[in-house]
Amino acid sequence: MKATAPQIGFDRFIHLDWVTAALQVRAGTGSSEDISALLNAASVSPEVRKKTRTVLNRLWLAPRQELAEFADRGIAIQKQDPSVPAQLLTWGMAIATYPFFGKVAELVGRLSALQGDCTATEIHRRMSELYGEREGTSRTTNMVLQSQASWGVIERIQQGKRIVRRGQISVTNDEAVTWLVEGAVRYAERAVSVDALHALPVLFPFTLDRPVAYLISTAFALDVRTEGGANQLVRLRSA
Repeated sequence: MKATAPQIGFDRFIHLDWVTAALQVRAGTGSSEDISALLNAASVSPEVRKKTRTVLNRLWLAPRQELAEFADRGIAIQKQDPSVPAQLLTWGMAIATYPFFGKVAELVGRLSALQGDCTATEIHRRMSELYGEREGTSRTTNMVLQSQASWGVIERIQQGKRIVRRGQISVTNDEAVTWLVEGAVRYAERAVSVDALHALPVLFPFTLDRPVAYLISTAFALDVRTEGGANQLVRLRSA
């Protein structure tokens, strides 16, 4: 998975309406023309339009081969339960598809855990330490934060200098819980402690209001094993 995952990739602002339209195209309830109309209304340039569609392709329209089935299961969950929000599905796809997006999300979740907010400067500094101090890192970090604000999970105040968490989205659909956890495990690319799932920084916008340990033990895509006594770890099930 690591070999084909883009190192940065998520380098465009992606409005919630645009990514929702892309989700609907994959679900068979929308058309590519709907996306074009939204981009036209936003008066984006041809170059920005092309790069925006590249991100939308990766997320929903044409995911990487190893994520296509994961995307389709997310779509199926929303078809069965329309109350499952587009933000949840797109968040799961974004962290699974783009490690850069996932790392920004993880940092926001971790740094805002105590007081519900953090500084944008701290996010940028940590990302520069990981991806290098260059213009592209700073710009792309800003694009991710701007997109997360559009998706309704954070608010940028003080002219974007401070990041504030918005109210968490309660996840009560059992399949949505296990699908979102799977997205987090795909992002981590390693086994994750079952005890930590309720407070994973990368999933900070969501509250998993279901018996998570039991649900993931029954999920066909996830494998739970006990290591070191009572320590349970969840990982992707081997094909």
